[in-house]
Amino acid sequence: MVALALIRHGEYSQLADTPSALQPYPLTEKGAEDVREQARRFGAWLTTSGYQLNAEIHCSTLLRAWQTAEIFREELTPLFAEPPRSRSFSALCERSVGALANLSIQEIERIVTLDPRLEPLPKGWKSASDFRLPFDGAESLLEAGARVAAHLQALLEPQPRIETTKQQNQLKQLKQFKQLQLVVGHGASIRHASYHLNVIPFSDIKRLSMFHGHPVVFERHNQGWHRLYGNWKQRQPADPLD
Repeated sequence: MVALALIRHGEYSQLADTPSALQPYPLTEKGAEDVREQARRFGAWLTTSGYQLNAEIHCSTLLRAWQTAEIFREELTPLFAEPPRSRSFSALCERSVGALANLSIQEIERIVTLDPRLEPLPKGWKSASDFRLPFDGAESLLEAGARVAAHLQALLEPQPRIETTKQQNQLKQLKQFKQLQLVVGHGASIRHASYHLNVIPFSDIKRLSMFHGHPVVFERHNQGWHRLYGNWKQRQPADPLD
């Protein structure tokens, strides 16, 4: 069974008072430095862990996630089973707000008041797990989490049998190690995915957050999930909500 390293992207140039969602902006300089330090610390643990990294790093299509994946690729290259590469998937993106992407919270609420067909948005709508904005392309946090969870579940399923002699030899070498898959995504959708996969209870979604660039590694056993490395961030009152 492959273990999963769930990684939130590094700090990025996020628009103020605007849902993170599908914002296209890059990591800040500090964000990149922090991710690099996290990757090095993770590498130090990995060298004595008995785990070997799968060659593909899975990340969302958003720039901040891809940049984070690339930093991990650069720092951990000797620890991969084969020459590594980052591969982007829309399924790993943050919750989409659809037609209202990259608008401020104030502007989103103003647009809703302009539409006579719509009710005012409920208090706390931005972080309500089951709320979906009434616009094309929008999804709830739980829906985004289900999308991410489906991708993670596919990674946990057994791979097709390898048949060529070269691949069989590679497989024998890999069996000396337990496999670990790097997945770089977004805090809210990862936490909601973790709920769907029974890694955390629903009550922990709002109680927990994720440190930027810090891997939280889980392996699933018959009796449930076992955390191998890293920690969730305990959300503080001053922390912004999703």
